[in-house]
Amino acid sequence: MLNLRKKILVAIDGSPLSDKAAEEAVRLAAGNPSQFKSKVHGLLVLPNTTRNTFTDFVPTRPVTEQDGWAELKERIFYVIEKNAAEMEVPLEIAVVYGDPAEELLRYADKEEIDVIVIGSTGKGFLKRKLLGSVSHKVVKDAKCSVYVVRG
Repeated sequence: MLNLRKKILVAIDGSPLSDKAAEEAVRLAAGNPSQFKSKVHGLLVLPNTTRNTFTDFVPTRPVTEQDGWAELKERIFYVIEKNAAEMEVPLEIAVVYGDPAEELLRYADKEEIDVIVIGSTGKGFLKRKLLGSVSHKVVKDAKCSVYVVRG
């Protein structure tokens, strides 16, 4: 590994597995011994806003605009913010809406990310075929390296 600054993207969703991926991303960034600090980007991808039906008279607001979002966001990003602060790793947090795999890949392209760190639950073949796998799609379509953290 060259001793150059790296941009590391980690997928965050508040689950224990994403917390583990966040720890790995910060560890990767902190392990760079050069004078150039690597930066970690924590990305939370929320599903598109809920579809309103004809029975809805008032459309629901996106999660980021609802009461309690500040506390929820704090809980979701707690582990990565704590680890990055302890290891003095620069951290950028972003929240976007859309399909998780597509948004991770779009963000990685836009920010010229060097490594994507993502958790994988290790679903079986049948579940993966029926439900799809975010980590599988990211590994298959990413233009950069992908570090898969197993649960």
